[in-house]
Amino acid sequence: MPLTDSFAKLLIRGLLAGLIAGILAGVVAFVLGEPHIEAAIAIEEATVAQEAQDHAAQGGVEAGSSHDEGDELVSRTGQRFGLFLATSLAGLALGAIFAVVAHYARRVTTLSGPVLGLTLATLAWLAIEAVPFLKYPANPPAVGDPDTMTQRTWLWLAAVLLGLLAVIASVFASKAVAAQEFLSVRIAAPVVTFLVVVTIGYLVLPTVNNVGDDFPAVLLWQFRLSSLATQATLWLVLGLAFAFLTERASGAKKPATASAA
Repeated sequence: MPLTDSFAKLLIRGLLAGLIAGILAGVVAFVLGEPHIEAAIAIEEATVAQEAQDHAAQGGVEAGSSHDEGDELVSRTGQRFGLFLATSLAGLALGAIFAVVAHYARRVTTLSGPVLGLTLATLAWLAIEAVPFLKYPANPPAVGDPDTMTQRTWLWLAAVLLGLLAVIASVFASKAVAAQEFLSVRIAAPVVTFLVVVTIGYLVLPTVNNVGDDFPAVLLWQFRLSSLATQATLWLVLGLAFAFLTERASGAKKPATASAA
């Protein structure tokens, strides 16, 4: 059934689906990501303590004077609570944007409401998460030079724009070959277009590596995979929840239509 609800209903549906997705993504981030963050922070604190001891041995400064736990602006407990708050707010914001995109996308497609929701969620995950992740994967707190944070942020945004461009180009390619009789052509055209755009973008964008040789590689990739799992949960649940709410609304309309008849 096509997506025929009013924009207000779509917006409410997107907000609700986004809130559910944000909460579940927060759970995944807490279960999978927090242990790796704790381990990375422990490594960072050990490094700071070692540097303080070396400085004390060379200059006679008291060890530990350069690092005081009391200087921490937000406690780890506060950061854990902030994790769920951040994912919930991000889910609400993405749900609202998702509803706006679905509102305009339904005008140019014949996909049913649930299929459209799942398709949009998949394309959004590809553009906003998968493409940037493969070029600039996430790093734990103890990794990265603070002086390059601004540069890395702009490069990540450029990778997001690259992902959006690749998705848009693949959608246009799919529409261009929609009348082709061969299924293989209809599948290959958007896939090849997506890969070509992403490959060119990866070659243009500079490579950034701020990971020290002494940082455990296993811990680094465990953190990155947990970050990827968190984002995948966010978009998967957003698409599924939006599709479910759409089907539920469509099911509620059918008895009302039958009664009216």
